[in-house]
Amino acid sequence: MQYVSWTRMEDGTRADWDLLVDLEDRFNADLVDRVLAMLKSLDVDWGGYRVNRYVHSLQCATRALRDGADDDMVVAALLHDIGDIIAPYNHGELAAAVLKPYVSEKVLWIVRHHTTFQGYYYNHFLGGDRNARDRYRDHPWYEDCVKFCAEYDQNSFDPDYDTLPLEAFEPIVRRVMTHESAAHLELKDPAPKDAAPKDAAPKDPAPKDAAPKDAAL
Repeated sequence: MQYVSWTRMEDGTRADWDLLVDLEDRFNADLVDRVLAMLKSLDVDWGGYRVNRYVHSLQCATRALRDGADDDMVVAALLHDIGDIIAPYNHGELAAAVLKPYVSEKVLWIVRHHTTFQGYYYNHFLGGDRNARDRYRDHPWYEDCVKFCAEYDQNSFDPDYDTLPLEAFEPIVRRVMTHESAAHLELKDPAPKDAAPKDAAPKDPAPKDAAPKDAAL
């Protein structure tokens, strides 16, 4: 195994960084395998739901695929809850971070915000506002996120549904997550300091007495 010459980045040379990029590219060749392994880690049953998070994820993706959704949306449906085990209270943000280099801005926005929109189905039972999603009503992708939750997410807890296995989705994941242009986003030109955020819809904080937005799927 080769190693760089430095212990502090400020002492690095071009040769050091060429080495690191080469080693990183080799390691990242297995990235999809690691993502799918993380998805499989959801295959545990902690009770309550009629199916576990892994089956739920497969079922969401199955519904998206059968609905004729594009590859980005199918992969988003498959991976939207991938962070549930290690980030149960903000799993939408984690899933969006994983998908950011690979999917469209619309799909990324849907994944990032699906937890707020999903709250329409349960927030009112937990002391929160089921209409919290309405803060985004003027956003161009509002209806797309409503559809994602209504047609793919909230209804995918059915143990009797004909859910496709992971093998049906692996080729799609590999197509989406192998874009050459996705590497090293930190090298892209940053947005101007005065530019509006990409998802420039308002982000009003939830009332202090509202239920946690990720209290459920």
